[in-house]
Amino acid sequence: MILFESDYLEGCHPSILDALRETNLKQTHGYGSDPHCTKAADMIRYIFDCPDAEVHFLVGGTQTNATVISSLLKPYQGVVCAQSGHINVHETGAVEHTGHKVLALPPHEGKITAEQIDAFAQAHYSDFSFEHMVQPGMVYLSLPTELGTLYTKQELLDIKEVCRNWEMPLFIDGARLGYGLEASGCDILPKDLPQIADVFYIGGTKQGALFGEAVVFSNPALAQDFRYNIKQNGGMLAKGRLLGIQFETLMNEGLYFKLARHADRMADRVRDAFRQKGFPFLVENTTNQVFPILPHAAIERLSKDFGFECWQHVDAEHDGVRFCTSWATPESAVRALEDAVRDL
Repeated sequence: MILFESDYLEGCHPSILDALRETNLKQTHGYGSDPHCTKAADMIRYIFDCPDAEVHFLVGGTQTNATVISSLLKPYQGVVCAQSGHINVHETGAVEHTGHKVLALPPHEGKITAEQIDAFAQAHYSDFSFEHMVQPGMVYLSLPTELGTLYTKQELLDIKEVCRNWEMPLFIDGARLGYGLEASGCDILPKDLPQIADVFYIGGTKQGALFGEAVVFSNPALAQDFRYNIKQNGGMLAKGRLLGIQFETLMNEGLYFKLARHADRMADRVRDAFRQKGFPFLVENTTNQVFPILPHAAIERLSKDFGFECWQHVDAEHDGVRFCTSWATPESAVRALEDAVRDL
């Protein structure tokens, strides 16, 4: 069985295992105050061209989203996002558990627009009883979206302008950030993100690390006392160097981006295989997630040899499914899938 169910099914890149083994008996201070976390943070500031940013390392994506959002919002505020956004559909109400409502807007192919956000904020403050409702306090986006689609740089700049006008921080979930930045047609560079988002994070769990996410506060004023929030949310890893070593390795010589490019190119081949057979897609994208619409007979045949996710019911005869490549997907696995699709 070859698995294409997600991009965190493998362990980590061998270079990370080597680095962890080489430093295994080295003594360092805990809770992220070690030299590896310091060096990794400096490397991130350099690569993303944000010398004044604050960088913090957490363990996983849900923990990161809940911690960042709860730290930025006042008790009576909520977070604006797409209805399909990860915090709204795949985190078991983690944000609501912190006491903050998710204010979900209808997306188009996973994305929301500056106009939607602006209209939502205007509707809130023009309502006679606005003080009786949850106040929109920040905006959450993910890059790529849950459907693997990408915002353009101009779309993000437009959203940033709306956020500035309403004094709402913009937070970008980057669990699959590398897969987005390295996708064909993406016009966003690493150095653009700190100019657009007040806070974003660089995903490690899904991109070659054993675990870990690097939170970057482009607006350092928002990071005041953030470590208190990390600790309160159970995210302050005692052996923090395990996070620093991993990101130090991923950022070295562009490994993070090389791994992302590999996953995207493998996904391009999977996408082309389904397209050549005439299958439509739930959405067109160029990242590492592929969403073909397949007849039930094809799904049954492929599921004998491949693991993938049934994503969305389409009609009585078809479902949309997801095939996901990763930083570690071998060409042999893709060739096997290409052959199987060709034989459908």
